This record gives sequence, structure tokens and C-alpha cells, in this order.
Amino acid sequence: MTTNKTIGIFHYQVGRTDGVSLELEKWQRIFEDLGHTVHLCAGDLGSAEGTLVKEMYHHLPEIERLNYNTFKELRDFDAEGYKEELCRWVNILEERFREFIREKKIDFIIPQNVWCVAANPAVAVALERVRREFDLPALAHNHDFYWERNEVALTCPAAIELADKYLPPRSSKIKHAVINSLGQKELAERKGISSTVVPNIFDFEAPPWEADEYNSDFRERIGLKENDVILLQATRVVARKGIELAIDFAKAIDSPKRRAQLQAKGLYNGHPFTNDSRVVLVLAGYARDDVSGGYIRKLMDKAQQENVDMIHVGDLIEHGRQILDGEKVYSLWDSYVFADFVTYPSLWEGWGNQFLEALRARLPIMLFEYPVYKADIKDKGFRVVSLGGEVKERNPQGLARIAPQTLEAAADQAVELLTNAKLRQETVEHNFRVGRENYSMDALRKYLTPLMKD
Repeated sequence: MTTNKTIGIFHYQVGRTDGVSLELEKWQRIFEDLGHTVHLCAGDLGSAEGTLVKEMYHHLPEIERLNYNTFKELRDFDAEGYKEELCRWVNILEERFREFIREKKIDFIIPQNVWCVAANPAVAVALERVRREFDLPALAHNHDFYWERNEVALTCPAAIELADKYLPPRSSKIKHAVINSLGQKELAERKGISSTVVPNIFDFEAPPWEADEYNSDFRERIGLKENDVILLQATRVVARKGIELAIDFAKAIDSPKRRAQLQAKGLYNGHPFTNDSRVVLVLAGYARDDVSGGYIRKLMDKAQQENVDMIHVGDLIEHGRQILDGEKVYSLWDSYVFADFVTYPSLWEGWGNQFLEALRARLPIMLFEYPVYKADIKDKGFRVVSLGGEVKERNPQGLARIAPQTLEAAADQAVELLTNAKLRQETVEHNFRVGRENYSMDALRKYLTPLMKD
């Protein structure tokens, strides 16, 4: 039996374009459709409504320092000093969470990623302590685990205890959902915790994203014309997204040989491709999670050296349309309306929201076959331009490279999809159908309903 609940969803940030924010919004819709009441609690609310607990935010300088000293090295504290700093933040957050739970009369909690990736380690401890205090049931939505991050080294006894007890916590009152079968297996092996796989999904039944009065100037605003080709990289700008491979892909498409093919055939939409036409890699995601700024600088340097036309428009894109400081800001979905191709060369993804977005937008997609794609998605039969699944080497700056022949074959496929309207239409309609069959809101409802049973 399922009784209606008052649910508290906790995440470091909501109302943004990162995968967790986008996915929890869909969960919220399903729960509300099922008759539950949902309240959000986050360190940054973005465009969403909820309770702001600023101390949850993972990009506070003190929290970034705490994270570094948890998972990298004890740079700023000794072992006892680290423990005291962690406890200080835990105590603050416990009080904030108590206030939220009492005020909203929360009787069920859904931690979104805070019990697994621990970008703000104190949130994990504080939320579990308060959950026990109120004896609340929970459904943990675990997108990414801390051990999936590169070069993790728990630094001291308090950090080891944190990971063992709280990442994630074990309790008969907590059910766990993971987003892929690899995480499910790893969680069972490392922690002895069983979980249910709930893949990322998308609303395939909503009206299509289209040009309208608000977004009609998007190309002009970013300095592009109708006969320029937009390769859209819609992800956040962080190293695991493999965006350097999208730069290589753009360069291969823009080669003299392929430009000649584009000119001879014209574009799929009837626009000519001329001598003046540009092939532009457009980065639409935000870069603030590239904390040092090192990765985006490497990308900019690489694009310049390779003579690739690349622009970053993250400042013009938010989760929803809005006016900021008197300037019009577009939604992430607006960027898809004007794209010609989606690049998705991620080296690692917990699942892959942007993959579903490309299907939903009816755009062809290039991707690197990251492990979860190969394990859980590839067998569904999507038609993609593949970069394979093997990084051949890293350049001196640490950027990934793949085999040249793989890249050339992918660029040839892309030109076909940019010039052959019939092939393109068949490809994107096939992918849309397969996506709707496997990853729709109806599918999510079927996953979540039994997980909410008393």
C-alpha cells in the first residue's frame, strides 16, 4: 500500500542544467502526479522553488576545501583539525535540516547524490543523523559514487569513517536507486547494499522544442548565420566530458575535403553551404564545476591551435528562460532548436542526460561509447555516430585522443547526416521511437511506484 507522503528532496543545487537537477525535476513531477507533496531543499535554488540552505552548496570555498581534504590530501588541516572542521559544518547543517523537516512536516526524504558523491561531505553526515533522529524512511537516488572520481584517496581516519558510515548509509529504512547496472554491482560489492536500477528518462510526450519569438534571434545573438553548422556540446564543461574529442570531430568535418562535400550537396535543411559557412562547436553548458578553470583553458588553447571555430555560450544559457541583469537568457532547450548535430564524447557518465535530450530534439548524435552506454544503453539499438570506446592516448596536456581512422569514419558519417535529409530523418525518428519506448515518463512512473510502497 502507498500512502500520500510529504517528501523532502535534498541536493546541493536545483533548478540548473546539470544532470542531477534535471533528473530530480522529473522525479518531482512523478511524485506529485502520484498524489505526494514535494519540497526541495538545496544550497542553490537556480530557477526552482524551495528552501535555501546556503551551507549545502558545494562551491562554497570552505566546502571545496573540505572536499579536497577529504578525498585528495590533508593540505589545510591535520587529522584532528579536519575532524573538527567536518563536525563544525555537520552541526550547522543538522540544525538547518531539522528546521526544514519540522516546518514542511516532511515524512519521507529523497537525498539526490548527497549520500554517494559527497561533493559537500558534511551534508551526507548531517542528513543521515537527522533522518535517524526523526526516524524517517528514505529513497536515496545515487547518481555518482565518490569512488568513480579520479584519484580518490581517503585522507585520514575521519574521512575513512565518513565514507564507510555515510557514503551511502546502511539502514533498513533506506531504499537505494542507482542509475546504471555498473553502479548497482559496485555498490553491492563494496558496501553490501542492494539497489534498484532506475535509468535517466525524458518526457517524450511534451510539445517539441521549436523556434518562436523568444529564441528566434539565438543564432544571431551568438554570432552565427543560417548556413553555418552548429555542433552542440550541451554538457557541463568538465574533464570527464571529453570535449577535446568534439574539437577533433569539428576539425575533421571542417577539412577541405568535407567542406567540398558539404558545398556540393548543400545542407539537409535546404540551406547552401558556402565558402563563408562556418562549422562551429558551441559549448552551451556552464563551466563553474571546472573549479580551477584549467580544463576550459586547455580546450580553448586546443581549439585555437587546431584552428577550430569554438564558442562558449554558457553565460547565455540557464535551465529556463529569464532576464538577468537586463539581458535575455535562453533555456538549454533553445540551444537544441538551432543545432544541426549533437556532440557527446563523454569518457564517463553515470547515465547520460544529454543523450536523451538529443533524441528528444530529433538531432543526430556523435558519442564516445562510455562504459555505461556500452553496458546499459547500446543494446537498445540506437543509431549513432560512434567514436568507439577506447582512448588511444593522452596528449601532453592530458587531453584524450582516439584512433585517427575512427575519427575520420565518424566525420564521414556526420557529413552524410548533414547533407542527406532522408537519411537524417529516418535516423532521428528511429532514435526518438526507441528512446520513447525505453526512457519515457511512463517508464519512470513504473520504476518509482513500487519504491514508494510502505
